[in-house]
Formats: sequence, structure tokens, C-alpha cells
Amino acid sequence: MIALDRVSRHYGAVAAVDNISMTVARGAFVALVGASGSGKSTLLRMMNRLETPDSGRVTIDGRAVSDEAPHRLRRRIGYVFQQHGLFPHMSVAANIAIGLRLEGRPVGDRVGEMLDLVELPRAIAGRMPDALSGGQRQRVAIARALATEPPILLLDEALGALDPVTRDSVAGRLVALHQRLGLTTLLVTHDMAEALLTATRVLVMDKGRIVADATPAQLVAGEGGEVAQGLMAVPRHQAERLAALAR
Repeated sequence: MIALDRVSRHYGAVAAVDNISMTVARGAFVALVGASGSGKSTLLRMMNRLETPDSGRVTIDGRAVSDEAPHRLRRRIGYVFQQHGLFPHMSVAANIAIGLRLEGRPVGDRVGEMLDLVELPRAIAGRMPDALSGGQRQRVAIARALATEPPILLLDEALGALDPVTRDSVAGRLVALHQRLGLTTLLVTHDMAEALLTATRVLVMDKGRIVADATPAQLVAGEGGEVAQGLMAVPRHQAERLAALAR
């Protein structure tokens, strides 16, 4: 579904993405994990032309993303930002429907259907984003991203600004939506525990390169190399501390 062939992106002398080749199968749920500055968001943003590679090629379903106008490409790819990215001057309904309107497609009951999908009451359709909680705003952002029925969903630290309880709830809903809609989903996160509990494949990035490509079970078993296991140390240490409290 998604393929990168020797893709690089530099900012001055810094290689944010360094000669990466990878493929993502249709229907996969993949997490990109790494410390801040590892290049994971840059890699994600090149998939919908929010960033342009200095070299290499990105293809979606066998077609180079550079062969299509950015606005048309982005209507086929749902994208959710960390800070939801809702238009503050537009109602919930208008935010969700904007992609449909830009395509000249009828809205009909689509707003209500999308609110049902992300488990929000239809009564909030007329509210403004600032009248919603953080978790509600992020669910609206997900509803907007999926309103045009894109086959791909890109999540750029989409859960990072949420409190732990809301974050866990929204993450669970994302997994359910991924399975129900047959999406190809990529989640960028710095939280290894989040990656392990949502994705079926985890790509670990360090200094612009993919240094591990493993399943959650493999990472838990100690595989993936030094960088991956360094990120595993945090959830492992937390689990040990919680176990000690229960004794």
C-alpha cells in the first residue's frame, strides 16, 4: 500500500530521514517509534507531501505521490495531528464535513455517522471546538480524517496531548476503527507502550534511520537491538515498579 525507496530528507547538514526503504502492507497497523528528533514525523509527513524528499521515491498503491496534486492526494489519506488541528471558527459539523464539501460530495447524514463512529453524541455537532474536552476534540479530528473514506490513516503523535485515561480510551477506539474499516494505519509515537498495545508491527527510528522492524512480541522478548530495548526499558521499569507495589 505504501512504499519508500531510498528516501532522504535533510535540514542543512542534519539528515532527518537517511536513505530509508520500507513497505507497508495494505491493512497493516504500523507504529513508528523513536526519541524526539529521530525523524519519525518527517518520514510520515513525506507520505502525504507535507514534506518533500530530497531524494528517493514515495508511492501509494503503486503510484508516486509526486504524480498527484497535493490536495487531491491528501483527500485520500486521513491525517491527524497531535493538537487535533480543528478549525476554531468552524463548528464540529463543519469541521467533519469540510473534506466532503471540498470534493463537492453531498454531506447528507455523514456528520452524524462519523460522530457515531467515534462514539460522540450527535448533539455536539453544533458546538465549537473550544467547547469540547481534549479527548472529544481529538475524536472529532479522527472523524474528520475518516469522513471521506480514505484507505490510509496517518497519526502524527495524535494521542500525545491527552491525559492517560483519555489516551488509552482513544487508542482503543483507533484500533477498533482500523479493524472495522480495513484501514492501513501508521502511528507516530515516542511512547513504546502505546506502540506495543496498538500496532502489529513496530519500526524503531534513530538518527533518521530505521534500526528495528519487529512485532510487539519480539520486542517484549528482548529482540530489536540496543535502541529498541532502550525504549523498552521505560514500560518494563514501570511494570516492575507496579508489581513491587502489589507485593
